[in-house]
Amino acid sequence: MRILVIHGPNLGLLGKREVDIYGKGDLEAINNSLRKLAQGDGAELDIFQSNHEGEIVDKIGHAKGEFDGILINPAAFTHTSVAIRDAIEAVGIPTVEVHLSNIYAREEFRHKSLVAPVAVGQICGFKDKSYLLGLSALIGIINKQ
Repeated sequence: MRILVIHGPNLGLLGKREVDIYGKGDLEAINNSLRKLAQGDGAELDIFQSNHEGEIVDKIGHAKGEFDGILINPAAFTHTSVAIRDAIEAVGIPTVEVHLSNIYAREEFRHKSLVAPVAVGQICGFKDKSYLLGLSALIGIINKQ
């Protein structure tokens, strides 16, 4: 089982920015926790972070036939990127959307996710645990297929 993990813009700054919202853990700590969980469930992860929409779209576009699932935190692109939404829909790979913060408890513009309608599910508000919950759910979905 191969899973593509995508971290969107500014997630490389975790642990340094708005720790009250995103938590104190950095991206490497999240990635290490994901790898540990994946290894225990027999999954292989390919982890990718980019601040550039086109790079994320390209990565998703090349995922078909290589990956069984996608775990994505589109970050700010959640609310703006039709391109990422369309790429997820086009590849037809089960995708789980995750967010560190509860996007529905924040500013109004963050309440709309363009990705959610093409994802099999969304988990938000549990800081770094959102990723682990999302990966567990995705592995379960892949195993049922």
